[in-house]
Amino acid sequence: MGASDHTLTSIEICAGAGGQAIGLHQAGFSHLALVEIDQHAVATLRRNVAARDGWEFERKFCDIIHKDVNEFKPLVELENPAEYLGRQLRRGELGLLAGGVPCPPFSHAGKQLGKDDERDLFPRMLDLVDELYPQAVMIENVRGIMDDKFEDYRDWVKARLQGGKATDPVTGVEEELKGAGYTVCGWNVIEASDFGVPQLRPRAILVAIREDILGTSKFDWPQPREEVVTVAEKLGPSMEARYQPYIAQGGVAGQRAQEKLDRWKGKSGAIAPTLVGGSKKHGGADLGPSRAKAAWRELGVNALGVANSPKDVERKDSSDRDLFREEGPMLTVSQAALIQGFPPEWDFEGVEGREKPLPGKTAQYRQVGNAFPPPVARVVGEAIAQVLRAAARPAPDRLDGAR
Repeated sequence: MGASDHTLTSIEICAGAGGQAIGLHQAGFSHLALVEIDQHAVATLRRNVAARDGWEFERKFCDIIHKDVNEFKPLVELENPAEYLGRQLRRGELGLLAGGVPCPPFSHAGKQLGKDDERDLFPRMLDLVDELYPQAVMIENVRGIMDDKFEDYRDWVKARLQGGKATDPVTGVEEELKGAGYTVCGWNVIEASDFGVPQLRPRAILVAIREDILGTSKFDWPQPREEVVTVAEKLGPSMEARYQPYIAQGGVAGQRAQEKLDRWKGKSGAIAPTLVGGSKKHGGADLGPSRAKAAWRELGVNALGVANSPKDVERKDSSDRDLFREEGPMLTVSQAALIQGFPPEWDFEGVEGREKPLPGKTAQYRQVGNAFPPPVARVVGEAIAQVLRAAARPAPDRLDGAR
């Protein structure tokens, strides 16, 4: 193996628990580095990359880096990718630079401070574009960045990549930017429910392709699918598995469990509201603000917390809290992950510091709630991969000359 083959390589910043990484992996990209600052998310990435079938390339050649992305130096510090490349990564060699940069600066749930929010990592992402000069760039954020108040900011990001006049978000001065050699294929809002995710989760995605790679080709945004997956379809098997031990007891207890399960099935035939990861500083795990909780209640789900996992054998039976409240069952972390589009085998790390450590539901759920749905990352990744593969194929005239 080496840099001369046609492997589609990628580096992802703000990788979280792997939502985008899973989708891009499914789209055919091989990750050289996954960079994340949250220790629990890093543990999740390491656990799954080490254990999942199909991730052999990443096990051998990918660096999973626990670091502030502002300190990430991709052209000098990568270790495992150097084994694949035979040396350090060079500028212009990477296939895709991707990142779901933090959303609070633009989220309707926050203060929408934009450039004035210290968590705004768009400038760092653009600096990495300059450093790496990848063939393609993919940036994901909340729909709020598409609000009119951020039009100048979006124009500045586009001009940094493609060139043109834009107002510097720091100085407020309009200037002509030469760009970084990319064609911006647009900011597009993609609704996750259009691609098999049983959740209202619109995401704003920017795709840019290097000019020499795009050439006369065209990037085609993925088209929505006709079928919609409901909460009942996605969670049915796991919800039945949670109630089944109590149903199997028979008698009054069994009848009670069956009634609760049937009631949930009768109310869960729609898609869910947006899962919210919440703040690292405040509160525990629940399924969002008041409006979201009300929407969950209509789906027969108690959104005031997250249920204990059935695998948590050290815990006392918490079924009265988790399954049998009047509002309906609470979701487990793994069920929330299914709503987000994660594959069922993906495990989440997060340990609370106790005398006998137990899985930290809050740390785990926040990883799920803040994730980019893998199915959305996959369809956008497949569209990018199509352009990159076309650019890698020999031109017809060169093929003719080889005969």
